[in-house]
Amino acid sequence: MTTQTIDHSKLAQMVEAGKNLATHVVGQKGGWAIQITFDSLEHLLTAQRSRQVRLFKKLETLVTYLQDVGIKHFDVDASGYDPLTVKTYNRPDRATALKHAHEAAAYEQWFRTQVQASLDDPAPSIPDDEARRLFAAKRDALKKRAL
Repeated sequence: MTTQTIDHSKLAQMVEAGKNLATHVVGQKGGWAIQITFDSLEHLLTAQRSRQVRLFKKLETLVTYLQDVGIKHFDVDASGYDPLTVKTYNRPDRATALKHAHEAAAYEQWFRTQVQASLDDPAPSIPDDEARRLFAAKRDALKKRAL
């Protein structure tokens, strides 16, 4: 049999059209692949963007995917499956992003607290034009002393 590829959208169209599909879940190094047989041709499910054979790390995820597509019956061949070669994704970038998000939220809270404390300060405040006039007088006094 010739093996071809099929992506999610084509598979969904075929299931919706009621095509007679034989679905096989095949264990491989690195995970589980989906093989669809129809019209005497074998098709491996590929990722839509990369066009590489789509491997599912967990059988539960694959079953959920097939059920969502509308495939309720399939067979499983685990002879090529090696659980020691399945790599799980380690996402240190997400951990770093979450750490930065928490730091930003803590800073935002600190900043808001500081602003509110300043607004609530009982010390008398003076208008901007008055403050500018006072500092202009001090600046002039310093200039005269410097000469």
